[in-house]
Amino acid sequence: PVLSQQVFDFLGYQWAPILANFLHIIIVILGLFGTIQYRPRYIVVYAIWTAVWVTWNIFIICFYLEVGGLSKDSELLTFNISQHQSWWSENGPGCVRKEASMAGIKGLDSHSYISVIGCALEYRYIEVMHSSVQILVAVTDRKDLGRGDLFPYEDNILLQKTKQLLIDPESGMFYSC
Repeated sequence: PVLSQQVFDFLGYQWAPILANFLHIIIVILGLFGTIQYRPRYIVVYAIWTAVWVTWNIFIICFYLEVGGLSKDSELLTFNISQHQSWWSENGPGCVRKEASMAGIKGLDSHSYISVIGCALEYRYIEVMHSSVQILVAVTDRKDLGRGDLFPYEDNILLQKTKQLLIDPESGMFYSC
């Protein structure tokens, strides 16, 4: 789900979500590495990031539903660099996009007025559903950590091989049984 969200954020030039998604991908990779390699620090970072990720997605939901003074029309997610909005605002299901060029302005950088009609679902609800799915995946994917089982992959072949190794106390050499 995060990769699809990353693609749609790139299409809409929404830089804050792009950075958040990129960090999420990196930390998920570190969390998987920490789980497979039995690195508790990586797992702790991953668990903390999960809380941050859920908080970020709650913020996105509040942003698009305009809760608490937030406005979906603000340039907060684009860092005030551009006036782009969600890609879904013009390309949602059933949306018909009509472009009318502005009179007297010609050239490659000319702007046009875009009107969107007939959308089956308003873009903000699509963004809210996308963030809700992110929260659902984040919460349900951590069931192993909730049981206190930091290393759920104990049937890993590498672990089985490692348990078979013994150390000779006199020489300090490893040998297998």
